[in-house]
Amino acid sequence: MKTIKYLIQAIFIYFFFILISIFRIKLSRNIFSLLFNFLGPLIKSNKIINKNLDIAKITDKIKRENIIKNIWSNYGKVFVEYIFLKSFIKDKKVNLNQNTIKILEAIKIKNKPVIFISGHFANFELMSLELNRQNLKLATIYRPLNNFFLNPFMEYLRRKYICKNQIKKGMSGLRHAVSFLQNNTSIALMVDQRVSEGNRIPFFNEKALTTTLPAQLALRYKIDIVPVYIFRDIDDSFSMELFDPIKTENLINSEENKIQLTIDLNKFIEKMILKDPSQWIWTHNRWK
Repeated sequence: MKTIKYLIQAIFIYFFFILISIFRIKLSRNIFSLLFNFLGPLIKSNKIINKNLDIAKITDKIKRENIIKNIWSNYGKVFVEYIFLKSFIKDKKVNLNQNTIKILEAIKIKNKPVIFISGHFANFELMSLELNRQNLKLATIYRPLNNFFLNPFMEYLRRKYICKNQIKKGMSGLRHAVSFLQNNTSIALMVDQRVSEGNRIPFFNEKALTTTLPAQLALRYKIDIVPVYIFRDIDDSFSMELFDPIKTENLINSEENKIQLTIDLNKFIEKMILKDPSQWIWTHNRWK
């Protein structure tokens, strides 16, 4: 039954991808923004969004309505942008402020790998794409799609346009991540989703299963963790901001430090979310 469901989903999505490729990106964004805004509220995820907003203490009715509208609009635009990833490589469509450029240059000069962490903001795929454009040696940890008819195509897009070094999440992925770090290659990953192998760490004052992988690797190999925030501007261009690296070289590799670092990273994600809650994807069942 699940196979049939995935097949039907894939047929519809591939059909839409073909339609999108016929039109220009601006028109496609407008169409699918409206389409997702119409369909989104009809599905189960809308209940999860409202539950998550309650946990984050975002209670203002008008603000919540605006956040939900922007979530579905952004989903539609990201859906379209997968087909136009090549244009993001050719044209500079992600803006960097001066402090971000300064941090990137310092990383290059130091010539030592770092761990970039972020969450699912705006078009989150562009974080790794832009870091790659900055000529950093990079590998990205990703979670494969459940739909095995769609996943090969998504992996193809990620390897071709986002980052050629893709690390599949899991134990085998951990070994690959270590191998990349030992070969002086930085790692990028999202830390805002629930993981079965994580620790229960406070997130908006509610304990949520959280990956401790960045903290483990940083403490073990004495490398910096660099938080990254990417957001969609009103004209559908993007801006990316890097925060000052979190230093670990003087920290003991202990369970206590691993947990404290992970708590600190969750706090970073919280701050990024509260900058503009409509930029984050609230549909994930984070506190399940």
